[in-house]
Amino acid sequence: MKKQKAFLRNSSVLGSDKKVGLWRIIVVQNLPYSDPRRNGKVPKLLLHRLFPNARYSLWIDAKLELVVDPIQILERFLWRKNASFAISRHYRRFDVFVEAEANKAAGKYDNASIDFQIDFYKKEGLTPYSAKKLPITSDVPEGCVIIREHIPITNLFTCLWFNEVDRFTSRDQISFSTVRDKIRSKTNYTINMFLDCERRNFVIQGYHRDLLEHWSPPPPPVGISNVHPPPLISTSSPIKKAPTKRGKDKRSRRHRKIGSGRKDASTSNNFV
Repeated sequence: MKKQKAFLRNSSVLGSDKKVGLWRIIVVQNLPYSDPRRNGKVPKLLLHRLFPNARYSLWIDAKLELVVDPIQILERFLWRKNASFAISRHYRRFDVFVEAEANKAAGKYDNASIDFQIDFYKKEGLTPYSAKKLPITSDVPEGCVIIREHIPITNLFTCLWFNEVDRFTSRDQISFSTVRDKIRSKTNYTINMFLDCERRNFVIQGYHRDLLEHWSPPPPPVGISNVHPPPLISTSSPIKKAPTKRGKDKRSRRHRKIGSGRKDASTSNNFV
């Protein structure tokens, strides 16, 4: 937190009112865990405790950038669907057991802790996803975007979800469906799980500041010289012009003179 405070204090984009544009920066202090992954779940799942007067909240992961008006997001995923909680599905996986194996393969958490959590949920009734769970379309959320209205039922849901993160691993995708199904078994509470491609319409992928600082700067732009193409060389034979016909001489249009002959001689003898 000291590094974050120093960064914000020295940042040129942060005004004296601790705002960046319309956004006011609030640094969460006295976080309870030494694991930063667990500490990240405090503002993610307990926003109603940090901001008790807020009516709506939009959580986006630190590696994402919001590019759409938040009011449009509330209208699209909450008000239009008559929902109070919306979260995107995982783009590939929809079964908790498959998600757990993927987390172990990627080294997201130690395998023993993940196996212990899955075995505990199996004893409580967790089953693989199937068509029997419809209209529920997935048991695995993407988790990087949460849109919610701060009402008692959603506050209860995120509190119970946080309890699972505190009790087991910090991989909240594994505990999501268990908490959801427990609440659904006693109420008619529903969650809008929208497609991941819809999420990509209002947030774009970014990178953590620590990662950007370790990257080498981009190379300078390469100058491009204007190379003119060589002149076109015609390979076809030259076209021969057809000779133009000369017009007839004007003299040819005159009547020919009648020469002397027998006919003329005979006629001339008739006169004295």
